[in-house]
Amino acid sequence: MNRVSYLLLFTTICVFTSCTTPTSEKSIITPEDNAFLMDLKEVQWPKAYAEQDTLLLDKILGDDFQMIDQGGNWYTKKDELNWIKGNATDNDSFRYEIKRFDLLENGTAIICGTGHILKDSVKSIYQSSNVLIKRDGKWEAVLSHVSGYKVLED
Repeated sequence: MNRVSYLLLFTTICVFTSCTTPTSEKSIITPEDNAFLMDLKEVQWPKAYAEQDTLLLDKILGDDFQMIDQGGNWYTKKDELNWIKGNATDNDSFRYEIKRFDLLENGTAIICGTGHILKDSVKSIYQSSNVLIKRDGKWEAVLSHVSGYKVLED
């Protein structure tokens, strides 16, 4: 066989084996993750803020958590924990509406949606996006971005 034939044979084998060899990456997603994450974002996370529960928020946020607020300011996990200690929410109600939910096989979740706030008969909303990572079997929020806060006119 000449050099061109070897190269052609080698290329064919490489293409064939890359198409038929199963990936060695195993999904770390479990059937329970979807429901767990929806509850985390719609119930547990708002509860932590509403009740000034720093222990619950500490479990939700990863040590490398960062938040970007409406004004473009960056905050850390420590900043968030300190903030809820001194800032009780006095909303009449709060509801988070998930509009995008992506659960990736590598253990990353992207959850985006709208926060609906009612206070003294005044309705307001904001948009947020969140990234969570599953580490050692536990989901941790690593990023939140809030924007578009506005009061709704009746």
